[in-house]
Amino acid sequence: MTEDGTGRLDDQAFAEWLAGEAGVALTALRAEQGFADAKALKDAGDKVSHDLMSTALARWRPADAVLSEEQADSRRAWADDPSAGDRPTRLTADRVWIIDPLDGTREFSESGRDDWAVHVALWQRSAGPDGALVAGAVGMPARTGPDGTPLVLGNRVPAAPAVDGPLRIAVSRSRPPAFVSELVEGIGARAVPMGSAGVKVCAVVTGEVDAYVHAGGQYEWDSAAPVAVALGAGMHASRIDGSPLRYNRDDPRLPDLLVCRPEHAGSLLAAIDRYR
Repeated sequence: MTEDGTGRLDDQAFAEWLAGEAGVALTALRAEQGFADAKALKDAGDKVSHDLMSTALARWRPADAVLSEEQADSRRAWADDPSAGDRPTRLTADRVWIIDPLDGTREFSESGRDDWAVHVALWQRSAGPDGALVAGAVGMPARTGPDGTPLVLGNRVPAAPAVDGPLRIAVSRSRPPAFVSELVEGIGARAVPMGSAGVKVCAVVTGEVDAYVHAGGQYEWDSAAPVAVALGAGMHASRIDGSPLRYNRDDPRLPDLLVCRPEHAGSLLAAIDRYR
């Protein structure tokens, strides 16, 4: 892609392009390195994707700030306290790219797993009272789209139609919150374990599940891009108490999340309140 061509991409198209490029690099790494050493593959995947995305953002969006899972101090809560050291530029920037170079490292390191992803989102301060996500893309390189190419979902993807039957709720494959099991049983739903928060949120959009419920620990980069995709498709997305999801905060922890078809939001929020 030429410099002029990329420069003319709008932010959404750029997010999708960047997620796709990182996915290509990760797929090649997986094939080259193999699965004999899971830790080495995870570490290499994080680095390769982060370096590629950071380089691209510095070239094509040099005036914007970045929050990446792989940055030093990315998990630090920055206070308005001079003793805390220099605050990151993202906290005063108008535009901040929130990226997770490799979401679902466990699944990435396991042969045959396709539930890992790349997250790219753009938050803009001037887009609302608390800022807003204005672009987002989730690349799922081990899955293919209708055209046979690696799957990238952006915020312009229409939601799949609803299906009849018990609610299908995506849950963490490795560490589902205790209350979610009670919730699933209590409302007669069916749990669908998956890796990668991005894959689980996108499964709501594509119709594989009806909802994704999480509590117990996430950061902004875990949900920003998937939430942008879900909101663009008309899905409900909030904290599990129904409050808004806010990004580019002083503390990047964003520990809980509900994404679901909008017709289920009221009943699920009420049920979550009973069981958590």
